[in-house]
Amino acid sequence: MTDAPASNVPEYTVGEISGALRRTVEESYAFVRVRGEVSGFKRHSSGHLYFCLKDSDAVLDAVCWRGQAVRLGINPEYGIEVVATGRLTTYPGRSKYQMVVERLELAGQGALLKLLEDRRRKLAAEGLFDGARKKKLPFLPEIIGVVTSPTGAVIRDILHRLEERFPRRVLLWPVAVQGEGAAQQVAAAIAGFNRLTPGGRVPRPDVLIVARGGGSIEDLWAFNEEIVVRAAAASAIPLISAVGHESDTTLIDFAADLRAPTPTAAAEKAVPVRAELVAQVADAGARLVGAATRTLADRRGRLDGLARALPHPRAVIEDCSRRLDDRVERLRLAVPNLMHRRAAEIDRLAGRLRHPRELLAAKRHALESRAAALDHALATRLHTEKARLDKDRLRLDQAAGRLKPAIGRILADCGGRLASLGQLLDSVSYKRVLERGYAVVRDGTGHPVASADIPPGTALAVEFKDGCVAVRVEGKKPGKGRESGRQGSLL
Repeated sequence: MTDAPASNVPEYTVGEISGALRRTVEESYAFVRVRGEVSGFKRHSSGHLYFCLKDSDAVLDAVCWRGQAVRLGINPEYGIEVVATGRLTTYPGRSKYQMVVERLELAGQGALLKLLEDRRRKLAAEGLFDGARKKKLPFLPEIIGVVTSPTGAVIRDILHRLEERFPRRVLLWPVAVQGEGAAQQVAAAIAGFNRLTPGGRVPRPDVLIVARGGGSIEDLWAFNEEIVVRAAAASAIPLISAVGHESDTTLIDFAADLRAPTPTAAAEKAVPVRAELVAQVADAGARLVGAATRTLADRRGRLDGLARALPHPRAVIEDCSRRLDDRVERLRLAVPNLMHRRAAEIDRLAGRLRHPRELLAAKRHALESRAAALDHALATRLHTEKARLDKDRLRLDQAAGRLKPAIGRILADCGGRLASLGQLLDSVSYKRVLERGYAVVRDGTGHPVASADIPPGTALAVEFKDGCVAVRVEGKKPGKGRESGRQGSLL
């Protein structure tokens, strides 16, 4: 076998060539910006983000490590077009290359509007924008909470408008209103105001204002984030959204209880005008005094009219006095008259009553009559019963005379019948058969044995006319019919 010809082409191992390719790619593409559509997005349990960037010609794998993922300005979603900033590297284990993303931006306003519309539909389907969830603002809040930037013109406009209309106590929760982390700060401020205790060291506001000045859709994007919309919808304190100018619309406007076109308009909607209230109170007071005066005058006129229709109290009292005197006189005479009428009525009723002695004599006569009738009835009954008893005694004596001969005849007849039955029984008794030379074979229980099919060794008893003999079966004697039988021996 001959040796292979020598070559001046260098040889690499797989690891060496993979490492060389990785160094070349990372040095040549250490900082790139790639525009494409997000596809196959997946958030791993470790916090890393895996997805693909694609266009009509190619697909590029991308990864965003956990440390960078928490600082991304947007969340990658399927179908949105983004511009990814980062570096290219290779993965030798699978001979693949990929992009390590460090920053992610939406590619153009069209993509932002598409993402905004998709998110609006999703949150509306969950019911976060329903009108039934809207809370009514208090007429005159004591404390107003404001969520905005502490250095912008928004807070100055709100304070100035409140001072003009109706000065109220304002609590400011300073937040960033755009850029990285702004959405988280706004959501935390809304939730923080809701966690305050009414009457505590830091009192809980009666109404919230979330405000920001105008800007582009990118500048206002923090108020389109899902975390801010959900915080506004979950707020137990009535919330006014005042983000941007009148033409700007963000998703927090749909979740808020009231939308104001500008921060200044939000302050106007939060409190009424103090001067107008004072004028209304003064007008209402004047109307109340006028109404009370007219009511009193009307009541006084009605009272005077009713008083004219009533008689004079002195005449009423005099009439009552005369009626009282008349009633007293009639009452004084009524008692004797009543007693006289009752006495006359008693005398009249007494004349209709019979004397007690007469009543007693009548009752005594009636009682004697009933006693005589009862004695007669009792005597008649006793005589009748005595006659019936005498008749029954005679019939009993006659029956007793006939009973003795009848008993003798009955006994003689029964004795004759018994004797004839005894003779008949004696004539059919098996004892008569035994007297003619026959015997009765019985088993151990005393029952007659009617068959010759008896096992050898069986103990039997043979009864003759003059006694019984015990025997044991030894075998069967040869023969047929009446001549065949068992042989036995005396025991």
